[in-house]
Amino acid sequence: MGLLAGVTIFAGLPVAVLPKIREKTRGFITSVSTGILIYLFMEMCAKEIDELEDLLASAMADYPTWGDFWWYAFVFVAGLSVGLLGLVYFENIFIEHGKDQLLPMQRAKRISLMIAIGIGLHNLTEGLAIGAEYSWGETNLAFMLALGFGLHNATEGFGIAAPMVGHSPGGGYLFGLGLIGGLPTFLGALLGSIWTNKTLEVFFLAVAAGTILYIIGELLHIGRHLKGEAIVEVGLLAGFLVAFATEMIIVSGAGI
Repeated sequence: MGLLAGVTIFAGLPVAVLPKIREKTRGFITSVSTGILIYLFMEMCAKEIDELEDLLASAMADYPTWGDFWWYAFVFVAGLSVGLLGLVYFENIFIEHGKDQLLPMQRAKRISLMIAIGIGLHNLTEGLAIGAEYSWGETNLAFMLALGFGLHNATEGFGIAAPMVGHSPGGGYLFGLGLIGGLPTFLGALLGSIWTNKTLEVFFLAVAAGTILYIIGELLHIGRHLKGEAIVEVGLLAGFLVAFATEMIIVSGAGI
Protein backbone atom coordinates (compact mmCIF):
# COMPACT_ATOMS: atom_id res chain seq x y z
CA MET A 1 0.00 0.00 0.00
CA GLY A 2 2.89 2.35 0.69
CA LEU A 3 4.33 1.54 -2.73
CA LEU A 4 0.94 2.20 -4.34
CA ALA A 5 0.75 5.61 -2.68
CA GLY A 6 4.33 6.57 -3.51
CA VAL A 7 4.77 5.42 -7.10
CA THR A 8 2.09 7.77 -8.47
CA ILE A 9 4.45 10.70 -7.96
CA PHE A 10 6.06 9.66 -11.26
CA ALA A 11 2.79 10.45 -13.09
CA GLY A 12 3.37 14.19 -12.73
CA LEU A 13 7.07 14.23 -13.60
CA PRO A 14 6.84 14.02 -17.45
CA VAL A 15 5.66 17.65 -17.52
CA ALA A 16 9.35 18.58 -17.16
CA VAL A 17 10.15 17.27 -20.65
CA LEU A 18 7.65 19.47 -22.44
CA PRO A 19 9.21 21.21 -25.46
CA LYS A 20 10.46 24.78 -25.20
CA ILE A 21 7.55 27.02 -24.31
CA ARG A 22 6.84 30.71 -23.91
CA GLU A 23 8.01 32.47 -20.78
CA LYS A 24 4.46 33.27 -19.66
CA THR A 25 3.42 29.63 -20.06
CA ARG A 26 6.38 28.53 -17.97
CA GLY A 27 5.46 31.16 -15.40
CA PHE A 28 1.91 29.82 -15.28
CA ILE A 29 3.07 26.22 -14.76
CA THR A 30 5.50 27.32 -12.04
CA SER A 31 2.78 29.31 -10.28
CA VAL A 32 0.50 26.24 -10.35
CA SER A 33 3.30 24.35 -8.62
CA THR A 34 3.57 27.17 -6.07
CA GLY A 35 -0.18 27.04 -5.41
CA ILE A 36 0.04 23.29 -4.73
CA LEU A 37 2.90 23.84 -2.29
CA ILE A 38 1.06 26.67 -0.52
CA TYR A 39 -1.84 24.31 0.12
CA LEU A 40 0.53 21.58 1.35
CA PHE A 41 2.17 24.04 3.76
CA MET A 42 -1.22 25.16 5.04
CA GLU A 43 -2.36 21.55 5.46
CA MET A 44 0.77 20.52 7.38
CA CYS A 45 0.69 23.46 9.77
CA ALA A 46 -3.09 23.30 10.28
CA LYS A 47 -2.88 19.66 11.41
CA GLU A 48 -0.21 20.38 14.01
CA ILE A 49 -1.77 23.66 15.20
CA ASP A 50 -5.15 21.96 15.68
CA GLU A 51 -3.55 19.30 17.87
CA LEU A 52 -1.69 21.93 19.90
CA GLU A 53 -4.89 23.92 20.36
CA ASP A 54 -6.66 20.78 21.65
CA LEU A 55 -3.86 20.13 24.15
CA LEU A 56 -3.92 23.76 25.29
CA ALA A 57 -7.71 23.75 25.68
CA SER A 58 -7.48 20.56 27.76
CA ALA A 59 -4.76 22.08 29.93
CA MET A 60 -6.85 25.22 30.50
CA ALA A 61 -9.70 22.92 31.59
CA ASP A 62 -7.45 21.45 34.29
CA TYR A 63 -6.55 18.26 32.44
CA PRO A 64 -2.88 17.19 32.88
CA THR A 65 -1.79 18.10 29.33
CA TRP A 66 0.54 21.05 29.95
CA GLY A 67 3.59 18.83 29.58
CA ASP A 68 2.36 17.44 26.25
CA PHE A 69 1.48 20.90 24.98
CA TRP A 70 4.89 22.41 25.69
CA TRP A 71 6.74 19.34 24.39
CA TYR A 72 4.92 19.13 21.05
CA ALA A 73 5.02 22.91 20.65
CA PHE A 74 8.80 22.74 21.05
CA VAL A 75 9.09 19.82 18.60
CA PHE A 76 6.94 21.67 16.04
CA VAL A 77 8.97 24.90 16.26
CA ALA A 78 12.25 22.95 16.20
CA GLY A 79 11.22 20.98 13.12
CA LEU A 80 9.98 24.09 11.32
CA SER A 81 13.30 25.82 12.07
CA VAL A 82 15.36 22.85 10.91
CA GLY A 83 13.43 22.64 7.63
CA LEU A 84 13.59 26.36 6.87
CA LEU A 85 17.06 27.25 8.12
CA GLY A 86 18.55 23.91 7.10
CA LEU A 87 18.04 24.72 3.43
CA VAL A 88 19.59 28.16 3.92
CA TYR A 89 22.64 26.43 5.45
CA PHE A 90 22.65 23.87 2.60
CA GLU A 91 22.77 26.64 0.01
CA ASN A 92 25.54 28.52 1.80
CA ILE A 93 27.69 25.39 2.06
CA PHE A 94 27.07 23.58 -1.23
CA ILE A 95 26.15 26.33 -3.68
CA GLU A 96 29.13 28.52 -4.40
CA HIS A 97 27.55 31.11 -6.66
CA GLY A 98 24.82 33.56 -5.78
CA LYS A 99 21.25 32.67 -6.66
CA ASP A 100 21.02 35.17 -9.48
CA GLN A 101 24.31 33.94 -11.01
CA LEU A 102 23.07 30.40 -11.58
CA LEU A 103 22.20 29.34 -15.11
CA PRO A 104 18.43 28.97 -15.61
CA MET A 105 18.64 25.17 -15.92
CA GLN A 106 20.90 24.86 -12.85
CA ARG A 107 18.51 26.98 -10.85
CA ALA A 108 15.49 25.00 -12.05
CA LYS A 109 17.09 21.65 -11.17
CA ARG A 110 18.13 22.94 -7.74
CA ILE A 111 14.61 24.15 -6.95
CA SER A 112 13.10 20.85 -8.12
CA LEU A 113 15.54 18.90 -5.92
CA MET A 114 14.56 20.95 -2.87
CA ILE A 115 10.87 20.48 -3.64
CA ALA A 116 11.42 16.72 -3.90
CA ILE A 117 13.19 16.70 -0.51
CA GLY A 118 10.38 18.65 1.15
CA ILE A 119 7.67 16.49 -0.39
CA GLY A 120 9.62 13.35 0.52
CA LEU A 121 9.58 14.36 4.18
CA HIS A 122 5.86 15.06 3.93
CA ASN A 123 5.24 11.71 2.26
CA LEU A 124 7.16 9.96 5.04
CA THR A 125 4.48 11.09 7.47
CA GLU A 126 1.75 9.95 5.05
CA GLY A 127 3.39 6.52 4.92
CA LEU A 128 3.50 6.43 8.72
CA ALA A 129 -0.26 7.07 8.75
CA ILE A 130 -0.90 4.21 6.31
CA GLY A 131 1.30 1.81 8.27
CA ALA A 132 -0.23 2.78 11.61
CA GLU A 133 -3.79 2.14 10.40
CA TYR A 134 -2.72 -1.23 8.99
CA SER A 135 -1.00 -2.24 12.23
CA TRP A 136 -4.17 -1.36 14.17
CA GLY A 137 -6.21 -3.74 11.98
CA GLU A 138 -7.89 -0.97 9.96
CA THR A 139 -6.95 -2.54 6.61
CA ASN A 140 -9.75 -0.92 4.61
CA LEU A 141 -8.94 2.54 5.94
CA ALA A 142 -5.24 2.01 5.24
CA PHE A 143 -6.07 1.03 1.66
CA MET A 144 -8.29 4.08 1.15
CA LEU A 145 -5.55 6.32 2.57
CA ALA A 146 -3.07 4.75 0.14
CA LEU A 147 -5.39 5.47 -2.81
CA GLY A 148 -6.01 9.02 -1.66
CA PHE A 149 -2.37 9.78 -0.98
CA GLY A 150 -1.52 8.24 -4.34
CA LEU A 151 -3.80 10.72 -6.07
CA HIS A 152 -2.27 13.52 -4.02
CA ASN A 153 1.24 12.40 -4.97
CA ALA A 154 0.45 12.72 -8.67
CA THR A 155 -0.13 16.44 -8.16
CA GLU A 156 3.03 16.63 -6.04
CA GLY A 157 4.99 15.09 -8.92
CA PHE A 158 3.77 17.96 -11.08
CA GLY A 159 4.93 20.36 -8.38
CA ILE A 160 8.41 18.85 -8.46
CA ALA A 161 8.75 18.92 -12.24
CA ALA A 162 7.14 22.30 -12.99
CA PRO A 163 10.23 24.49 -12.37
CA MET A 164 12.14 22.47 -15.01
CA VAL A 165 9.59 22.86 -17.81
CA GLY A 166 11.36 23.97 -20.98
CA HIS A 167 14.82 23.03 -19.67
CA SER A 168 14.75 19.35 -20.77
CA PRO A 169 16.31 17.61 -17.74
CA GLY A 170 17.59 14.08 -18.20
CA GLY A 171 15.40 11.08 -17.55
CA GLY A 172 17.79 9.80 -14.90
CA TYR A 173 17.56 13.06 -12.97
CA LEU A 174 13.76 12.97 -13.09
CA PHE A 175 13.75 9.37 -11.91
CA GLY A 176 16.01 10.31 -9.01
CA LEU A 177 13.66 13.13 -8.00
CA GLY A 178 10.75 10.69 -8.14
CA LEU A 179 12.56 8.34 -5.76
CA ILE A 180 13.38 11.19 -3.35
CA GLY A 181 9.75 12.33 -3.31
CA GLY A 182 7.93 8.99 -3.51
CA LEU A 183 10.08 6.33 -1.81
CA PRO A 184 9.60 7.82 1.71
CA THR A 185 5.89 6.95 1.46
CA PHE A 186 6.80 3.28 1.14
CA LEU A 187 9.46 3.47 3.85
CA GLY A 188 7.07 5.30 6.18
CA ALA A 189 4.39 2.64 5.64
CA LEU A 190 6.87 -0.11 6.57
CA LEU A 191 8.02 1.76 9.66
CA GLY A 192 4.50 2.73 10.73
CA SER A 193 3.30 -0.87 10.50
CA ILE A 194 5.81 -2.04 13.12
CA TRP A 195 6.53 1.04 15.24
CA THR A 196 4.99 4.48 15.74
CA ASN A 197 6.30 7.52 17.57
CA LYS A 198 4.23 10.69 17.83
CA THR A 199 7.23 12.92 18.50
CA LEU A 200 9.03 11.83 15.33
CA GLU A 201 5.84 12.19 13.30
CA VAL A 202 5.36 15.77 14.49
CA PHE A 203 9.04 16.58 13.93
CA PHE A 204 9.18 15.21 10.36
CA LEU A 205 5.94 16.97 9.43
CA ALA A 206 7.27 20.26 10.82
CA VAL A 207 10.58 19.84 8.96
CA ALA A 208 8.62 19.24 5.76
CA ALA A 209 6.55 22.38 6.41
CA GLY A 210 9.70 24.46 6.94
CA THR A 211 11.23 23.08 3.75
CA ILE A 212 8.09 23.81 1.74
CA LEU A 213 7.96 27.36 3.15
CA TYR A 214 11.52 27.98 1.95
CA ILE A 215 10.72 26.59 -1.51
CA ILE A 216 7.61 28.78 -1.84
CA GLY A 217 9.82 31.81 -1.29
CA GLU A 218 12.23 30.57 -3.96
CA LEU A 219 9.47 29.97 -6.51
CA LEU A 220 7.98 33.40 -5.87
CA HIS A 221 11.48 34.83 -6.36
CA ILE A 222 11.77 33.09 -9.73
CA GLY A 223 8.46 34.55 -10.91
CA ARG A 224 9.12 38.09 -9.70
CA HIS A 225 9.66 39.34 -13.27
CA LEU A 226 6.04 38.39 -14.04
CA LYS A 227 4.71 40.38 -11.09
CA GLY A 228 1.37 41.93 -11.93
CA GLU A 229 0.59 39.38 -14.67
CA ALA A 230 -2.86 37.89 -14.18
CA ILE A 231 -1.62 34.53 -15.45
CA VAL A 232 0.51 34.12 -12.30
CA GLU A 233 -2.43 34.69 -9.94
CA VAL A 234 -4.60 32.34 -12.01
CA GLY A 235 -1.88 29.68 -11.76
CA LEU A 236 -1.60 30.10 -7.99
CA LEU A 237 -5.37 29.72 -7.63
CA ALA A 238 -5.48 26.72 -9.97
CA GLY A 239 -2.71 24.91 -8.09
CA PHE A 240 -4.29 25.62 -4.72
CA LEU A 241 -7.70 24.38 -5.89
CA VAL A 242 -6.25 21.18 -7.43
CA ALA A 243 -4.50 20.35 -4.15
CA PHE A 244 -7.66 21.21 -2.20
CA ALA A 245 -9.79 18.97 -4.43
CA THR A 246 -7.49 15.97 -4.05
CA GLU A 247 -7.46 16.45 -0.27
CA MET A 248 -11.27 16.44 -0.21
CA ILE A 249 -11.24 13.19 -2.21
CA ILE A 250 -8.92 11.66 0.37
CA VAL A 251 -11.15 12.73 3.25
CA SER A 252 -14.41 11.62 1.61
CA GLY A 253 -12.97 8.29 0.41
CA ALA A 254 -11.34 7.37 3.72
CA GLY A 255 -14.23 8.63 5.85
CA ILE A 256 -11.97 10.72 8.08
